[in-house]
Amino acid sequence: MTASFEASLSREVRPWCPEVARSSWVSSPQSFDHPTNAWLPGAKLGYNKLTGQDWFLTSWRNPEDPSPGMFTMEIDPNGIDQLCLSRDRRHRYWTSGPWTGDMFATIPEMKFNHFFDFSHVSNTNVNEFSFRVRDSAATHYLMLDFTGEFRRLRWDNEAKVVLQFCTLPRDPCDVEGRCGPFGSCNNFTSAPCQCLQGFNPRSSNDWTLGDHTGGCVRRTPVRCGDRDGFLVLPSTQPPANPVRMSTIGGREECRIACLRNCSCTAYAYHSECSIWQGDLLNLKSLGSSDGAELGAIYVRVDASELSDNDNKNRKKTATIVVGAVSGVAAIAVVVLLLALRYRKGATVGGSGGVQGPLIAFDYKVIRKATKGFSEKLGRGSFGSVFKGELPDSGAIAVKRLESIRQGEKQFRMEVSTIGTIHHVNLVRLRGFCCEGDKRLLVYDYMPMGSLDSVLFADGREALDWKKRYRIALGIARGLAYLHEKCRECIMHCDIKPENILLDMDMCPKIADFGMAKLLGREFSRVLTTVRGTFGYLAPEWITGSAITPKADVYSFGLMLHEIISGRRNTARCEEWNRLYFPLWAAIKLQEGDTLCLLDPKLKGQVDEEELSRVCRIACWCIQDLECSRPSMGEVAQQLEGVLEVRMPPIPVLLQKLIVDDASEKREQMGHRKRKI
Repeated sequence: MTASFEASLSREVRPWCPEVARSSWVSSPQSFDHPTNAWLPGAKLGYNKLTGQDWFLTSWRNPEDPSPGMFTMEIDPNGIDQLCLSRDRRHRYWTSGPWTGDMFATIPEMKFNHFFDFSHVSNTNVNEFSFRVRDSAATHYLMLDFTGEFRRLRWDNEAKVVLQFCTLPRDPCDVEGRCGPFGSCNNFTSAPCQCLQGFNPRSSNDWTLGDHTGGCVRRTPVRCGDRDGFLVLPSTQPPANPVRMSTIGGREECRIACLRNCSCTAYAYHSECSIWQGDLLNLKSLGSSDGAELGAIYVRVDASELSDNDNKNRKKTATIVVGAVSGVAAIAVVVLLLALRYRKGATVGGSGGVQGPLIAFDYKVIRKATKGFSEKLGRGSFGSVFKGELPDSGAIAVKRLESIRQGEKQFRMEVSTIGTIHHVNLVRLRGFCCEGDKRLLVYDYMPMGSLDSVLFADGREALDWKKRYRIALGIARGLAYLHEKCRECIMHCDIKPENILLDMDMCPKIADFGMAKLLGREFSRVLTTVRGTFGYLAPEWITGSAITPKADVYSFGLMLHEIISGRRNTARCEEWNRLYFPLWAAIKLQEGDTLCLLDPKLKGQVDEEELSRVCRIACWCIQDLECSRPSMGEVAQQLEGVLEVRMPPIPVLLQKLIVDDASEKREQMGHRKRKI
């Protein structure tokens, strides 16, 4: 263990017992005689069946106070061989699922784990788990954070920093009491916790440190009576254990019942009246589609905390929004209100009302333009795409979102991202339709189709090298614009050939922003659920780590390999020695033989210097560590020839594939010898 790592561990992961930082690699149950927040290789987590002694993880109180916090990780005391996260050792909020012999049931990504070997011992004396790190030169450890999240970390000795690879539970809002009383948790934003309108953090110091478990307190006490009002929280998961009042028959009666009960903190009416008393815990913002099912929650506040306009309209839902709604949701709500307004308003050329660059189309106009959705171009995420023709503006492509639940989210995300920005390498969103349950998006029509149809389809003329190079450069410029030039960083999260469209001049246009994620400029990364397409996912997606724009860089690198070869990376080919193509490419790049990586349909017609440059860029983009990958702005400059591209190392995960492949061949040889 390096001195730098020991210092970092004692500073950032300091256990109860300081000696653990110095002797943490010893495989001994005594590593957990005292509670600690760090699980180190060789240490055991479990309990002694004879003495009742148990070894578990305990979080810090906050980043500056290493005294015992409220969160613990332990083996399920009910006799199930699984790990549990709980608050105060009572309120369980996450389990790993039972141990299957090589993985935990609810963590399928352990199948692809090339870093740890977990072991489980259960006998008459003990029930315990431990792990070892496969690469003895790497410094990995596990930590229970003061936020209640369980993290997999690695010490980077070169950069002298701790890198995060995985976080559980995957949704930080699943942590029991994550944002404390009267705090709302929102996984769609970079900072998950916000106080409700009319409330302030109980401890501004703790809040600044990132400890939100103390929650929020009222700015103005409620007075119990008609001077109180209700803050409307739309699209919010209600707290547990309400008092159900089945005799009350409507929302207004429910409101009055809560108003007359001085102990009533909040109410909701979802087919029956429910009220809550005391502090409100585990409030969670869900987004529109989920909220439509669960309705709204009405939180009691002093009337002075509500605007005059809110008091006049308090019977309407969604009149008061939680104080810090994310930029995505705010833009989306405005767009939907505009859509509803213009649906009934004046039309322009029969196309619907115009607001800025976007058009709110009438459904009948789109149906007529597409001839009843008769010419299907293909499928996108959550819907089908049809060709249409507008009399005043030519050909269009219409995406009809078919999943009312996921489609609603995609609709809002597309409108709030691509609908507000413009770049030559981004597909142009002309407008949308929002009538009833119909959600449609109207784009410019791209006559050459998507990149995958040009690269992989049989019988089509092969793209020459110059076109491929221009396409790669255009995509890089488009992504650089999204990541670096917009007001908020936009992470596409689903870069693949199917989402790159080509116009008549073969200019690439990045499309399909339904899985995009906004990242405020004040934040460097964001936790979010896994999204994208397997085969193009960065390692941090699979491990559940916080995401940065470098996840798009990784996907771009994989796609760049396919642009070079003209084949899917996962295709099996004798020329590639049946290896995963990016691995084969990394090996050949090291050997100085890049010509063999080129699409054979080009018959060697290529600028070899450009080919070598593109291969080096592609390999840099798929490095395991985000900090090792270039930004998309740097990639664009490298493709332009402005920046030099050094020879990249073979990514660690790909090196692991080489080792596994060699081991498999040795086993096969040994098996054949035994048979002989």
